[in-house]
Amino acid sequence: MDQLITLLDDGDLPTPLADGFSADQLVEVEPPAPSVATQQQEESVIQAIQVLHQLASLKVKLQDSRDQALQVRALVDLLFSEEPITDDQLADLKDGFKVLKAFAQSNLRFREARSQAEQARQVLDQALSL
Repeated sequence: MDQLITLLDDGDLPTPLADGFSADQLVEVEPPAPSVATQQQEESVIQAIQVLHQLASLKVKLQDSRDQALQVRALVDLLFSEEPITDDQLADLKDGFKVLKAFAQSNLRFREARSQAEQARQVLDQALSL
């Protein structure tokens, strides 16, 4: 608005009106302030996006460790079989317990986050509906 008034005062803005054009004839239109309900809905959408982002991160982490965890899980089955375990298999198994632990924890976190993300998905769906 200030820039427009400056242009008018400096004569840099030509006007086709016979009487000229003044700042008194301008009407500044501002977007209406969002209502409290709209602000709450926007906050809900932001929170929903954050929950879904967290779910996506957990899913990627889970997928990255899944193949390794399945390999270690196959070695766990050797503990319960009558077949002898080689030293290499035993070393792989001991190292693999960390992988199994990380995968199991990630899986539990993912399942919990997925149940929370269901509500976030509903909030997002409501916000996106036309």
